[in-house]
Formats: sequence, structure tokens, C-alpha cells
Amino acid sequence: MASIAAAVSVPTFSGLKAESKAAPAQVVSSSTVVRMAPVRASVSNETLKNVGKALFAASSSLLLAASANAATVKMGGDDGTLGFFPSSISVAAGESITFVNNKGFPHNVVFDEDAVPGGVTVDALNHEDYLNAPGESFTVTLKTAGTYEYYCEPHQGAGMKGSITVS
Repeated sequence: MASIAAAVSVPTFSGLKAESKAAPAQVVSSSTVVRMAPVRASVSNETLKNVGKALFAASSSLLLAASANAATVKMGGDDGTLGFFPSSISVAAGESITFVNNKGFPHNVVFDEDAVPGGVTVDALNHEDYLNAPGESFTVTLKTAGTYEYYCEPHQGAGMKGSITVS
């Protein structure tokens, strides 16, 4: 029998260094231009009318809201004086009057039931709870023409009263 002996040599690598003689890599930037066809906005006349109506309604509401608050009355003077400032005002029917606590004394607004137009219920108008802090407010809307007299309950004896004429 014959024997076959083969010599196989396996190379070994140790201490390899990566060496390159090629030029360093270059960064290349590119831009892509996309061209789009123009888009035409198509709005019908009906849509424009609806938008116009909505804008008109919104602006009218703002104007009405602004004119609805006809007067502001300070409860207490800037110098701390007890009183309503101004003490007498005139407004149109349906307009609102805002009473604002000016200096922080406890104030309220009570309408005199004997000094309001006939048929007006003062309980619906009164704000008997005290406004204690500066800036606290109460708003009332008077719808019936005539003269309304009111006072601050804790300071009525000091002359804190006023009147509103509604036309």
C-alpha cells in the first residue's frame, strides 16, 4: 500500500498594517431639484360669499360686544374716598354697567326698590355679596328706560350712592 503524505502549509499573519496609497475619500454633496407644476386655487363664488358673511358676523359681534358695556363705575375713589365714581351716569336701554372695586373696602350694589322704574324687580339687579379686593367687579344690564338709584349697603350712611338714567 502506498501512503500519500501531503504537506499543507498554512500561512500565518501577524503584525499586519493597513497601508493605503490611495487618495483620501472625498465627500460629494448633491442637490436634487424637484420641479412641480403650479397649483391653481379654485374657490367658488359661493365659498367667497360664505367667508364674507362669516367675517361680517364676527366683526359685528365684536362691535356689539364693545358697545354693550356702556359705562364703568368705580366703587371708591382713587384717594380712598367712599363713593361711586361717577355717581350719576346715563346709558341706553340694554347696555351694561360694570361696577369695579377700586380700593378694596367691602362694597356692594343694592338698587333701591322705591327708586327704579315700575315693573322692575330689584332682586334680579342687586349684587348684595361684598366685593372685597381691588379689581373685583359686578356687571348689570338695564333694559327698562327710567332712573335707577342704588347704594352701597355698608357705606350708605356715609353717602355712597348713585343713579343711572336709562334712555
